[in-house]
Amino acid sequence: MPFPRLSFALVSLAATAAALCMASASHAQAPQLPPPDATQPAATQLMEGFPPPPDKIVRLANILKYPNVRWAAQHLRELGPTATIWRGGGAPSALPAAARQLPDTLAFADDKGAPTTLADWQKATYTDGLLVLHQGRVVYERYHTGLQPQQPHVLWSMSKSLVGLLVTELIQEGAIDASARIARYLPELATSAWADATVQQALDMTTGVKYAEDFADPTSGVFQYLAAAGLQPARPGSNVAKSMAEHLPTVQKEGEHGTAFAYKSVDTEVLGWLLQRVTGKSYATLLSERIWSKLGAQEDAYVFADANGGQVTSVGVNATLRDLGRLGDMLRANGRFNGQQIVSPATVAELRKGADPAQFSKAPGTALRAGYSYHNQWWVPHDADSTLEAKGLMGQHLHINPAAELVVVKLSTHPVPNTAFTHALDRQAFAALARAVRAN
Repeated sequence: MPFPRLSFALVSLAATAAALCMASASHAQAPQLPPPDATQPAATQLMEGFPPPPDKIVRLANILKYPNVRWAAQHLRELGPTATIWRGGGAPSALPAAARQLPDTLAFADDKGAPTTLADWQKATYTDGLLVLHQGRVVYERYHTGLQPQQPHVLWSMSKSLVGLLVTELIQEGAIDASARIARYLPELATSAWADATVQQALDMTTGVKYAEDFADPTSGVFQYLAAAGLQPARPGSNVAKSMAEHLPTVQKEGEHGTAFAYKSVDTEVLGWLLQRVTGKSYATLLSERIWSKLGAQEDAYVFADANGGQVTSVGVNATLRDLGRLGDMLRANGRFNGQQIVSPATVAELRKGADPAQFSKAPGTALRAGYSYHNQWWVPHDADSTLEAKGLMGQHLHINPAAELVVVKLSTHPVPNTAFTHALDRQAFAALARAVRAN
């Protein structure tokens, strides 16, 4: 796929987000993208040498400037405080290779009907790593941009689905009441937007909150959130909170709860806080005890922390490709993996059930994902195979297809942050992989 030349050093996520919004609204020409190979860390020489040249240094303050994020996605722990999600003391669980592997040349039609291949799809979508499992066996595994099998990669908003998984399990156990108001668990939020919102409304992102996840607007609520999380500096002259516990009580209500879906990272941070309040344990400890150690993860994961040590539950988790494959295969198998029931079948059934697609369709931009709903922090396509998906900024995907016994993990650093930009192409690739493993 040819790419026009562009001075990609100056391309920011905000600019490409704005271009995407314009293209979606007016069917204008899609934004020009930099050549994928030219943005790889080895080509850009970011953070090479000691010390690196000033113009090659990546900091939290400039990770949203492309292509810096291609390096940062694999090295977030080096840029700020984190908490370890311990893999546990046991041996890693088996993740065997299948006898027959899928080829790079696996062919399918892209979203415009043109021929493409598995290798071309990865390049066109700025893929850092791709893992495909069938019946729990590896049928395809590739690493790009210097990513190594043992190296955690940032998940961005795929982190939200981990929060949703834990909250759903605690609801099934009776420790959390999904219909209860959030302020019952978090009185600190009694004068905030969530004072009269329920746990379920936060899970489904149907709260009425004065907040916009707009990367094209530097005054948007997402940048106040990122500053509180410690992932971005505050704008000069602004008076923003320095931690999530300080920020969330200041967020106010706008509209009514329970009427429509609207994507909000702050909803997930509220849920992460609630999880830790109910259990008395840190988020990293909960993920370690309930998921990572039971999966037999091969590597520790980690989660970013704010200035006060609060863990950034909405976007802050980093994990390896293979351990995400283990997570996906556990959910494919109704919560069972590594010889044990890790989460209840009722939890998996609740995630797959989804929410009301009509509520989802009321949100701007959701036409690109027609037929979907968002439920308990997971994306639900409502397709014939009952697939379930976790998604994150710049092309993070965990695609679980129980009917085809398929799990796909895709880690990427696409210049356009919104995964809707490549949604149609990605769905074509996932369908091609399902056909291939069924025929394998």
